[in-house]
Amino acid sequence: MSASEKKRSVLFICTHNSARSQMAEGYLRARYGDRFDAFSAGTTATRVHPLAIAVMEEIGIDISGQRSKPVTEFYGREMDLVVTVCDSARSACPFFPWAKETLHVPFPDPAGREGESPVDVFRKVRDGITGWIDGHFGRGETG
Repeated sequence: MSASEKKRSVLFICTHNSARSQMAEGYLRARYGDRFDAFSAGTTATRVHPLAIAVMEEIGIDISGQRSKPVTEFYGREMDLVVTVCDSARSACPFFPWAKETLHVPFPDPAGREGESPVDVFRKVRDGITGWIDGHFGRGETG
């Protein structure tokens, strides 16, 4: 990246900023941090889910130092791209007027899923998120 090029800012938003958006923030930063500044937030900030931390550690990415943040922390701050990752109706995720571009890329909420091993559900969601990020941001494009 030349001195005249600036990193593009990307904000991932989901409801609780505990798993999906946290994994996306950590992965984008670790894998493509030379081109992108990654952030995450939620409509109701809670905590970073321990299983999100664990499954990211499995692929060599430490998100244990990240914290859950309310989307209001980013109000008024311009972002190049906002990605909502809520799997529920798009309206469940907030509108972010300071975004140059907005994408809605839903991933299932890994918390509270019945009938499957919780860690397996978190792995599936992680793999979906990391695959999408690699496909979208890893093409040498700016987003």
